[in-house]
Amino acid sequence: MSYEFINFEITNRVALITLNRPDEANSIHEPLVRELDDISLRCYRDSAVRAAILTGAGKMFCGGGDLKAFIDQGDEVSDYVDQTATILHHAISRFSKMSAPLIMAINGVAAGGGFSLALAGDYVISSDTAKFIAAYTASGLSPDGSSTYHLAKHIGLLRAKELLLTNRLLNAEEACQWGLVNKVVPASQLMKEAMTLAERFADGPTKAFGVTKNLLNTAFSESLETQLDSESLGIAETMGSRDGRHGIVSFSKKKTPKFQGE
Repeated sequence: MSYEFINFEITNRVALITLNRPDEANSIHEPLVRELDDISLRCYRDSAVRAAILTGAGKMFCGGGDLKAFIDQGDEVSDYVDQTATILHHAISRFSKMSAPLIMAINGVAAGGGFSLALAGDYVISSDTAKFIAAYTASGLSPDGSSTYHLAKHIGLLRAKELLLTNRLLNAEEACQWGLVNKVVPASQLMKEAMTLAERFADGPTKAFGVTKNLLNTAFSESLETQLDSESLGIAETMGSRDGRHGIVSFSKKKTPKFQGE
């Protein structure tokens, strides 16, 4: 299946997702998020997808919401934004729940909804030319796209408030220092680095990655006892998996395991 506003391909167990509205700063409107939602479902359901990369075409990662599309809605804009945000949130939630790790490859400016989307990956690699800005309150709006959830977790409540209330612009190195980004690389090396990491994840124990992601997603909301119970269930589940059994045997024999994602 092809898409109009997103390029999507699966190669060697890696799903490459590219927002493809470069002339409109890869901005978010309802048709784009419907495509992203469909892609998230395909990645979630397809066991052949062992890792995913999300990036943007052109010079920007994502400039946020498509303001022209919003203005064109006139008095119906609130309903349009509600629907668009809800669909986007479905996609973000599904990416979070899928076992395959999602790498964000930030190739340029990440603003507004693009800023939020950049935070929603399991690993974030940034071009050294990228910039990050929330921008919501500068337009009289409150945040969406999971930024209030992920930002507070990543950098703490006070710093999250600083970025969301003052719209402070961070360059790539600052974003890395603050904890929004894992690694900064030269722009020319961004996709090579992202693909190398994705291939490493694709060789890994996908089920164990998924259980680990789910455990970390609940780490700030559950009690210690509940989290410990979840960890017990998780390690028992992964120990009983094909990859878990194979990994233990390989480790005991000092051999490199060859995980199948099962």
